[in-house]
Amino acid sequence: MATECIAGALPAREHLPVDGAGRPVLDVVVPVYNEEKGLEPCVLRLREHLARTFPYGFRITVADNASTDRTPEVAARLAALLPEVRSVRLERKGRGRALRTVWSHSDAPVLAYMDADLSTDLNALLPLIAPLISGHSDLAIGSRLAGGSRVVRGPKRELVSRTYNLILRGSLAARFSDAQCGFKAIRREVAERLLPMVEDTGWFFDTEMLVLAERAGLRIHEVPVDWVDDPDSTVHIVRTAVEDLRGVWRVGRALAKGTLPLDRLARPFGDDPRDRTIGGVPGGLARQLVGFCVVGALSTLLYLALYAALRAGTGAQAANGAALLLSAVANTAANRRLTFGVRGRDRAVRHQAQGLVVFGIGLALTSGSLTALDAAAGNASRSAEYAVLIAANLAATVLRFLLFRTWVFPDRRAHDDTAEDAR
Repeated sequence: MATECIAGALPAREHLPVDGAGRPVLDVVVPVYNEEKGLEPCVLRLREHLARTFPYGFRITVADNASTDRTPEVAARLAALLPEVRSVRLERKGRGRALRTVWSHSDAPVLAYMDADLSTDLNALLPLIAPLISGHSDLAIGSRLAGGSRVVRGPKRELVSRTYNLILRGSLAARFSDAQCGFKAIRREVAERLLPMVEDTGWFFDTEMLVLAERAGLRIHEVPVDWVDDPDSTVHIVRTAVEDLRGVWRVGRALAKGTLPLDRLARPFGDDPRDRTIGGVPGGLARQLVGFCVVGALSTLLYLALYAALRAGTGAQAANGAALLLSAVANTAANRRLTFGVRGRDRAVRHQAQGLVVFGIGLALTSGSLTALDAAAGNASRSAEYAVLIAANLAATVLRFLLFRTWVFPDRRAHDDTAEDAR
């Protein structure tokens, strides 16, 4: 079962030609970095699956991201032995850079990629590709969060994934369910226009591509996948999360200012102009972001001052809890008045109660960070404590804005207008 991210009945694209002499219909890119041990079994397994299940010509392209081990040698040997395999060497790292390079020079009408660990069950590959060949959709993504998917992974990765997608829904109004699953495909003529608009060259590449496509009214097809976490994954979760948040801020600011030339993409492919406004950034979002950032910066200074004062006479956990509680109360009150424009005492107690729930989430993040620091470094220095707490508070701040905007201080006027229309 698949879900459709773009509402409305859009006319289908033309069915792709599948009988071109010598030209593969599908080009699957496998970006790799230092995968000398797992690359060969991955490529052999993928090739066997495609030869058995895919009825058209295909190619597997190994895109080496400046590996420092024997990965380039393994890729070159596979390309020499197997006619369906080729290898491309890049001298700079970046998954987005690898995909842009290979996709931009491929002659296949359908372009796809998957992670080298093959965490996603390959039985989802044909359902991923079929809507693009038939002309039903422009892009297709595997989703670990869609109904019907079956996922095996640890609670930390589950929390990170769901939190990230919540951030995308709250800040960029994204309607696709899983931005970072390494299992995607796109029609080549769409990629030719879309890729030059995507700035990121790393892990945020996927998210930026999907957000721009969705805003231009393109069809994004979602396929529930079976997915098993790779325990040997070399992805640095914290660094990747920070880079993704920077990307969210950059794209959100560009959308709010209207500086992205989405019309260049929407004219040839966005058939229904109504889709270009669905999920658009509300007019007040930019103002709310500015107000929230100002309040958040002041709250962080207040929190650090309180923590420093309380830490002199008590332990780190107690000082963190008390400082966070006091700054959270002040933060809720300031955001209520300055960011979301709520006046008077109506629902003030409820807002503070909801703010304390948000505070609890922030406390869990920061306390968990301190616990992890203590487990990893033992008697860490005070400067290390501050660094970890600042990083944890930044993550908590993003989540706090989303919860404030969608739960604590929702736009009641929009809700009332919707109720009035229903009546």
